[in-house]
Amino acid sequence: MGQIQNIEDLLNFLRRRFWLIVSLAVIGTVLAAIYAKTRPDIYEAFAAIEVQGPQIGDPASTGSAQLLQSIEQRLTTRENLLAVIDRHGLYRDMPGLSEDRRISLLRASISFEGIASAGNTAYGSTAQLSAIIVSARDGQAEMAARLANDFAQGVLDMSSSGKLEQARDTLAFYQEEERRLSAEIAVVEAEIAAYKEQNGAAVSTLAEAQRDELAELETDLRALDQELIALLEEQRQLTSRGDLRATEQRRLQEIDARVAVLTEQKAALATRRGKLTETLGRIPEVERALAGYQRQLDLLQDGLSVVITKLTEADTDAKLAERQQTERFALLDRAITPEHATGSGGKKLVIAGAMASLLGALGLAFVLDLMKPVLRTSAQMERQLGLRPIVAIPELD
Repeated sequence: MGQIQNIEDLLNFLRRRFWLIVSLAVIGTVLAAIYAKTRPDIYEAFAAIEVQGPQIGDPASTGSAQLLQSIEQRLTTRENLLAVIDRHGLYRDMPGLSEDRRISLLRASISFEGIASAGNTAYGSTAQLSAIIVSARDGQAEMAARLANDFAQGVLDMSSSGKLEQARDTLAFYQEEERRLSAEIAVVEAEIAAYKEQNGAAVSTLAEAQRDELAELETDLRALDQELIALLEEQRQLTSRGDLRATEQRRLQEIDARVAVLTEQKAALATRRGKLTETLGRIPEVERALAGYQRQLDLLQDGLSVVITKLTEADTDAKLAERQQTERFALLDRAITPEHATGSGGKKLVIAGAMASLLGALGLAFVLDLMKPVLRTSAQMERQLGLRPIVAIPELD
């Protein structure tokens, strides 16, 4: 800090530059006061809206805070703000303002404040409001009241139409969901029926009967094999004798005919056994496929049950909204023309100007000291040069 190394140096500095600091601070404060005085006054008007609970249903099921947020967003859209500016002839005395600047000024001059309802809100439930305060600020008292009432009426209009529109949209959504899920369930049921028809023999309900049939086939095949073996052995013995009597020749013919019949029967039984074996081998695959279909069907049916419940609630909400028996907004207090201005922030500007002037004056005085460094005390001389003065002569007039 240059020559200011301790409290004594600081006090000497302030004494030397006292009048400079005071003069600059006073001049800056006066200029700030003049600027604050020239700023126009601001008038603020308030309109109060009461949030009435639903006549039928659970009051905790409503969401007035979310509804207010939605309404505020729609009221402060570019198109709506331009309509308000044209309707009330705002900023006509400032033709140089661009359209975006006018919208920004109007958006900054209005506010919506929700008053929370008394009592604790249950965890996970939506926030509830007991009242809504719509405020508007303008340089003209009458215009501030008109703007507040205009936006308050917009809240009332959008609340009633918004509730009904939301209820109808919700009802239409769940109706569409019900149709979609019903159609998907019908498709899955048709697929299950077609799959069962295509793979009817491999359905697990017939597996036990098919296993019994396969066991019987195995028994019949073993019996045929035993009979064939016996006939073939008898045929071999007869043919090995050479000359055969007439009775033996007839027996050979009977054996040949019987062997042919048994061979055909065995081939038919073997074919049937192969089909049954293939069918029984496909049963696990069919069961897995049917289980997948069933899971899909169960999920769709569960979803349909939920949608039907929601659809019933949405239908009730739509009927209540049509009869205006749900949560409603009612104008509690219209905005009146304010008699006194709320101020333009003049005091804050004067205080800020005084502080800035004082800091600027201190900075300027410090810079002047740095530009003209002078050893003014014996302590400064000893600190800067390392020499202790023998005599210190004070300044004499």
